[in-house]
Amino acid sequence: MSFTEPLSLTVSGTTIALPRVSVGDRKSEYMSGDGLYEIIASHEGGKSKRFRRTLRLNTTKLAADPMRDDVNVERSMSLYMVFDLPPVGFSATEAFALYTGFKTMIIANSDIQITKLLGGES
Repeated sequence: MSFTEPLSLTVSGTTIALPRVSVGDRKSEYMSGDGLYEIIASHEGGKSKRFRRTLRLNTTKLAADPMRDDVNVERSMSLYMVFDLPPVGFSATEAFALYTGFKTMIIANSDIQITKLLGGES
């Protein structure tokens, strides 16, 4: 079963539609029309291995080259969310409860934890 599409991503007040562009055995990819934003949902593992359920956002942009003022270069970044689960012992409900608590901690106080993390603090 796939996500409802297109996915909708809002970045700095701009909403970006990401329709599904690829479906694999345990992976779906969604991409913006300009190709600058991509979301990948994937699942690895099974049976005796741990399950890794990943949601990944990739983005690219042109940015000034710090060595040459007249040149722009493509830069990219990624943001991941990974659930690393044993084959048994944690239900989807329990994993979701942990995610909810983690998300609440992150967004508390205007996302101060993420602001500090991006600034190099721990």
